[in-house]
Amino acid sequence: MAKTAFVTDSTAYIPASQVKQFDITVIPQVLIWDEETLLDGIDIQPTAFYERMRESKTMPTTSQATIGAFKEAFEPLVEAGRPILAILISNKLSGTIQSAEQAKAEFPEATIVIIDSEAAAMAMGFQVLAAARAAREGKSFEEVTEIARQAKLQTGVVLLVDTLEYLHRGGRIGGASRFLGTVLNLKPILELQDGVIEAVDRVRTRSKAQARLLDILEERIDGRPNLRLAVLHAAAEQQARELLEVAANR
Repeated sequence: MAKTAFVTDSTAYIPASQVKQFDITVIPQVLIWDEETLLDGIDIQPTAFYERMRESKTMPTTSQATIGAFKEAFEPLVEAGRPILAILISNKLSGTIQSAEQAKAEFPEATIVIIDSEAAAMAMGFQVLAAARAAREGKSFEEVTEIARQAKLQTGVVLLVDTLEYLHRGGRIGGASRFLGTVLNLKPILELQDGVIEAVDRVRTRSKAQARLLDILEERIDGRPNLRLAVLHAAAEQQARELLEVAANR
């Protein structure tokens, strides 16, 4: 069988070097901002996004990756006879999987497996990369798919935010809504649980919140060896680098 093709969406935030290395197809999510339609990672990059957020009086809305984008991605892979493994953002955060399923229906003879990562960001990216590495090692499509499913059980996301405002306005707040309207300067710590954002704790001051975040991370890791860790940020690169350094040394 031809080598496995991997498809994910832009919320995975897999580094460009690894996207290229493993020949991963990335489907862009769609942003609508002041009547302007933007493709995530193509028409607007994260740095520009956050700069515009600071300056704009309006909030962007999101629309799931389109059926057309998936069809366009699937078609050449199907024509090449390649089985496709698509690992996508949590179905509870986005309708992206529905778009992928509708596109898949256009290729009834093709081998296309779509997995709900129940995650986003690098928790999803790590699932994609685990499968891609297995394929590079010569594993079959069935083996690679099972490795992706196992990786899904071994990844997680813990978040520290200054405010819940943007998650709330974007409709992605989930169970963390119980922290809305809390005392000023309390920093919410959130977690993706079964594909939904849930509240874990709230701590006064950023430094204490970062320490608590690392404690929670250690609890989730529970002494497991051979970990892969990623720290993602929203226009806070220096803080992210410092947090990663502290986490790596614990």
